Amino acid sequence: MDDKKQAIIKFAVCVSLLLAAYIPTIIWMYNRWIASESYYGHGFLIPIISLFIAWQRRESLRKSKIASETSGIAIVASGVLIHIFSAALKIYFISGFSFVFVLYGLILFCFGKEAARNLIFPVFFLLAMIPLPLVVIGNLTVKLKLFVAQIATFILNRAGFPSMRDGSIIRMPNSFIAIEAPCSGLRSIVSLLTLGLVFSYTMKVSYLKKSILFISSLPIAVITNVIRVTVVAMVNDLYGEKIAMGAFHDFSGYVMFAIAFAGLYWISRILSPSIESSE
Repeated sequence: MDDKKQAIIKFAVCVSLLLAAYIPTIIWMYNRWIASESYYGHGFLIPIISLFIAWQRRESLRKSKIASETSGIAIVASGVLIHIFSAALKIYFISGFSFVFVLYGLILFCFGKEAARNLIFPVFFLLAMIPLPLVVIGNLTVKLKLFVAQIATFILNRAGFPSMRDGSIIRMPNSFIAIEAPCSGLRSIVSLLTLGLVFSYTMKVSYLKKSILFISSLPIAVITNVIRVTVVAMVNDLYGEKIAMGAFHDFSGYVMFAIAFAGLYWISRILSPSIESSE
């Protein structure tokens, strides 16, 4: 049996043991993914995307020199210790992070530096599937709700809709709109940041331009959410809550995400050279 086959078998056994050890963390992530009003409904897609990216690199991986790195053992040992303490304290967020580092350590130990370098993005992209702690989600949601309410109120007043902000409630002459957690924009931010990360990875440009594209996901998500809240508030004041908070509310969410996606794509086209000019 050659070194590559031995390394694959060793890695498969280690990953199986790893998954068994992380069952409580995996269950926690799954429950957060499927929770009502989850901000991580895309969590199921992250491992699939990572596997697809790894598969795209199969030729480079096939040519990689197998040379086990003992430094991988140190990474695995450190990650497992962090997992044990985190799982014991039920801090599954940290445990989830340790899983990704342990996986990287296993690749380094079983296959060597070349393979680990080729797989560094698909492995660490898995961090995008790990939900933030609920306390962090709660704090971010409150701050975003107040921010969106403030900006939307400013726009409404300038657009001829006299408005007043009362916390996260926008009061208008004929109606009011309460900005709840789903309308804070956090879900859009998390989803678009993940999408921006994939976009930036696929671009054949400098790391600076990749970073610009990724960072641009944040203002795009915030701006489109503010526009959505503002438009819903206008419709609510003009036509009533039944229309504004019905199908229009959900439809506007899909439209704004499509606009955000288009904005992200537009920025990627500006940052990357056109195919025509490169040929």
